[in-house]
Amino acid sequence: MAKKQPTQKNKFNNPNVIGLKAEVMEQPITETLEQNYMPYAMSVIISRAIPEIDGFKPSHRKLLYTMYKMGLLSGGRTKSANIVGQTMRLNPHGDAAIYETMVRLSKGYGALLTPFVDSKGNFGKVYSRDMSFAASRYTEAKLAPICGEIFRDIDRETVEFTDNYDGSMKEPRLLPTAFPNVLVSANTGIAVGMASQICGFNLEEVCRTEINYLSDPDCDLFETMPAPDFSTGAEIVYDRNAMDEIYRTGRGSFKMRSRWRYIQKENIIEIYEIPFTTTSEAIVDKVAELIKAGKIREINDMRDETDLSGLKLAVDLKRGTDPEKLMQKLFKLTPLMDSFSCNFNILVAGNPKVMGVREILGEWTAWRTECIKNRVYFEMCRKKEKLHLLQGLAKILLDIDKAIAIIRNTELESDVIPNLMMGFGIDKVQAEYVAEIKLRNINKEYILKRTSEIEELERDIAELEDTLKNRRKVKAIISSELKAIIKKYPSPRRTGIVYASEIEEEPEDDPAEDYPVNVFLSNEGYLKKITPQSLRMSGEQKYKDGDGPKLSFESTNRAELLVFTDRQQVYKTKLSDFADTKASALGTYLPSQLEMDDGERVFTVILPGDYKKDLLLFFENGKIARIPLSAYETKTNRKKLINAYSDKSPLAEVLPISGECDVAAFSSDGRALVFNTSLLQVKASRSTQGVAGMSVKNKHKLVSAALLENTSVKNKSRYRVRSLPGAGALLKDEDRGETQMSLID
Repeated sequence: MAKKQPTQKNKFNNPNVIGLKAEVMEQPITETLEQNYMPYAMSVIISRAIPEIDGFKPSHRKLLYTMYKMGLLSGGRTKSANIVGQTMRLNPHGDAAIYETMVRLSKGYGALLTPFVDSKGNFGKVYSRDMSFAASRYTEAKLAPICGEIFRDIDRETVEFTDNYDGSMKEPRLLPTAFPNVLVSANTGIAVGMASQICGFNLEEVCRTEINYLSDPDCDLFETMPAPDFSTGAEIVYDRNAMDEIYRTGRGSFKMRSRWRYIQKENIIEIYEIPFTTTSEAIVDKVAELIKAGKIREINDMRDETDLSGLKLAVDLKRGTDPEKLMQKLFKLTPLMDSFSCNFNILVAGNPKVMGVREILGEWTAWRTECIKNRVYFEMCRKKEKLHLLQGLAKILLDIDKAIAIIRNTELESDVIPNLMMGFGIDKVQAEYVAEIKLRNINKEYILKRTSEIEELERDIAELEDTLKNRRKVKAIISSELKAIIKKYPSPRRTGIVYASEIEEEPEDDPAEDYPVNVFLSNEGYLKKITPQSLRMSGEQKYKDGDGPKLSFESTNRAELLVFTDRQQVYKTKLSDFADTKASALGTYLPSQLEMDDGERVFTVILPGDYKKDLLLFFENGKIARIPLSAYETKTNRKKLINAYSDKSPLAEVLPISGECDVAAFSSDGRALVFNTSLLQVKASRSTQGVAGMSVKNKHKLVSAALLENTSVKNKSRYRVRSLPGAGALLKDEDRGETQMSLID
């Protein structure tokens, strides 16, 4: 019996080997980036995310070319699953990614003004987030007729062909589109370190603009192409300066707003077209959020009534609501008016480049010119080949009997061609052509008919050669093809244009009714807003078990509040956003109402008024910061301010002051400190740590502060200091008592 050989163990996996470490191969970060990251980044940029001058990404191109080779341009539809499977020969990705590409290009989905896939079945809708497309086995598709303008010259060597990923077949490097599809088809792509966002333009307008550009590169683009056009319709809020910036640089943004109509009989608003950048679900969700927050009170209900006839959002109005004012409000607060950001980043000769519209037209013209020249050269070569054959046939016409005799008297078949070449002085190609003529065609009539084409071919070849040399003729060909496309594929504009200068200024939110209110805040963060009349008729304030009053103050319904939390954040809100309540109610829970972070608690609220006051922030470590309230005033509608105060120590008190005044601070060991606020300098930064104010002993802290006039301190001189920091003095019995803190309005 053979002795069993011991197996060799990896020393790093052997539990008996202790203290051994695997060797770590060091590699410079620059080398790692160069060898690994950069090739990936370039692949995403060049081969995936950024469209090229023909207006297609590689995934679009592979799908459409596969459908073309399947005969789906002129034939009937086939199952989408069949198309997806065939496309995988060119596109080595999963079937789901390929099918999603086909969905985007389809007529049913509606993302493109000029769709390239004629679809049948449920392909979803671009304006719906939840309306999903059916599986590929349930839908059918073929190429749309417009694809005839894309593949018209592809078999005439107009574009370069390359190997597919495994070298088993050829695919076109670009598609020879006969119109500037790069501007017609909306395209979005996110690469590595760059992105592309191209808005769609109307097919007819783009073609007319290109025709004008061919005759005059300095033509006015806005004359024939005033603005983008989108498949979802809606309206562009037109600003000539902003649009001119986009046309010139390829970057910028413009606003779009929905189209709507008021049905007076039913007192409802119907929204039937929305911006390309949003969805019906996003709009409904936002409106519901605003209604819940009490910011929109004019709406009873909003429903999505979209059906086979198209998009429709129905808004039920309350009696007496002005629909025009409501829509202006909704445009301001919801995605019913949205912005489209442009970034015309296109691959030109393999290099990404951000271009304006005029430069894009120039690049497309240069590329299309090469396509036309390639086609003309291809046709010229074919005509020259035919002319060469007919010239050989013409020589046979001089003596048909001689040609027959040569063939008849030649003993070996292999000698027929050489004998014809010697007998008539023709080359091998011409001799083979003559030898292949059928016996029935060796007559004078047939040969005369064929040779009569020689003069016509010579004229055609001369004209084609002249076309190759004459740039003006090439431009004329491009122009004539564009005119034919305009006539064959009419495309009325879908997106309307509303000039910004003609739109009335959006009205400010209707000011809330102003009246006196009493505000109560509990320790747990519940806020009540009670009118004086209701307060007089109410009984005892109600709180949750374990909760109690924190502070109360008088104000007005229009007042603004700053809510300080225990996480160095401040939330801005208005009292008008809260419903009037009664003392018997618990009130509104601020963390929920203001959408605070999980576990975040309310510390206090203050009335900023006109933001002309200062804030004193007292921290438990004894430091005090004096910050102008204007530091919390924002020019925008931000509702949340982060880093609102220093995080070096927990906050003990927030005290608003007007001018200089005396303040008392109290520590946990029973001491009091009285000082004048003139000892504190104003700091511009909200996150300042402040200055040392009250010297607190170990294990003790500053617990509260208040205006001296609002405290029960009688022996003021005992606790007063002339400079900070100060330790203060122990409170006497007559100076003890509950300090009543109030807010200064």
